[in-house]
Amino acid sequence: MAMLERPATPWHLWIIGILALLWNAFGAYDYLMTQTRNEAYMSAFSPEQLEYFYGFPAWMEAFWAIGVWSAFLGAVLLVLRSRFAFHAFVLGLVGLAGSSVYQLTNPAPAGVMDGVGLVLTIVIWASQILLAIYAFAMTRTGVLR
Repeated sequence: MAMLERPATPWHLWIIGILALLWNAFGAYDYLMTQTRNEAYMSAFSPEQLEYFYGFPAWMEAFWAIGVWSAFLGAVLLVLRSRFAFHAFVLGLVGLAGSSVYQLTNPAPAGVMDGVGLVLTIVIWASQILLAIYAFAMTRTGVLR
């Protein structure tokens, strides 16, 4: 019985995979700097914003961690051509949904969920949905196994 041959890696997988890795690495970096309360990183925020970030309940922190690390893992798996990239991106969307519920239902200080913060949230949602769709499509074509 002959093994099915894996299709050649399309050029766009490398571009999307590397961009996804860089994008989600920034999310992981932001998460780590916030969780460790890195003074240099957090000095960019107002006292009100810091109070908001440091006051997240444990369930929100859990959703944030799931979202960030699953998305990062999804990007790694995409570059490695693993079909599990899709699953990781979907789990990342679950984490993003949970953290978004908190952010949208709890008043945030100026600069967190207005202006740039709101645009960033929309871009994060769009990028993660598109990455999940892309990983699903690449799995269906046999590029990811």
